[in-house]
Amino acid sequence: MTKTAWVFSGQGSQAIGMGSDLFTSSGAASEKLAQSEEILGWSVREICQHPEDKVSRTLYTQPSLYVIESILADALKLQGATPALVAGHSLGEYTALYVAGVFDWATGLRLVKARAELMDSSAGGKMVALIGFEREQLLKQLDQISDVVLANDNSAAQVVISGTPKAVEMLLPQIKVKRAIPLNVSGAFHSPLMALAASQFQEILAPVNFNSATIPVMSNVDPIPSTDADVLKERLIKQMTGSVRWREICEQLLTEGIEKVIEIGHGTVLTGLIKRTCPTLKLENISSAEMVLNAKS
Repeated sequence: MTKTAWVFSGQGSQAIGMGSDLFTSSGAASEKLAQSEEILGWSVREICQHPEDKVSRTLYTQPSLYVIESILADALKLQGATPALVAGHSLGEYTALYVAGVFDWATGLRLVKARAELMDSSAGGKMVALIGFEREQLLKQLDQISDVVLANDNSAAQVVISGTPKAVEMLLPQIKVKRAIPLNVSGAFHSPLMALAASQFQEILAPVNFNSATIPVMSNVDPIPSTDADVLKERLIKQMTGSVRWREICEQLLTEGIEKVIEIGHGTVLTGLIKRTCPTLKLENISSAEMVLNAKS
């Protein structure tokens, strides 16, 4: 049997209309959507289909992604599929933890809701994606300029920096980069500037019971797979201010003997990144109920 990992994307992968076929489904998907409306106080269905792109606001993006990704993952499990490893990019780590049985679905959604609200209210930061750069030069400049950090190490050719607008603008002229793309976010995510939000979130997270994972989880702040409940919780606490080490997660997939990766959720962001780092891996995307039915074994 092919050794497979499931990965779940985070903020930035959303789009108007995502999950549309799930909104007309019955059974488990319909029940989850109804339950999500009770927990969130708003409709994932309406937000994802709103023509004004409301789904791209952090407040709505993160819970919507969690709901859609988890419904698709549950449907795959019902078909008898089980991954050997799971991982998620930023918000996607919450879906990975749910799939691994670390907490129940409603608990995960409540945590994601709180996280989204805190991050949505964090203002004053800036994030910029860099494509085509010299890594040594970038790391050297990051060491020399305060208030800006490497937030997402996505691949050898693509990273995201995060910090104060002044620090980010100071850094950019000091490096050679093919493209610098400002991200439409409310704050300096995955940086020390999120310390207050992270502290507030830690108070929410502290009393939540974590179970040992039934599937090893690779965390954003530490790519080494773990099933230990305390370890996974501690890593999640650090996630809001820590860097997303996605390039290292991709490399760890090969170390763990993974042969195939399935990206579950809207888009192909993660499989694109994985392909750059691990071109030998088989890649598949599941973003709809139809794709679940047609999933390859």
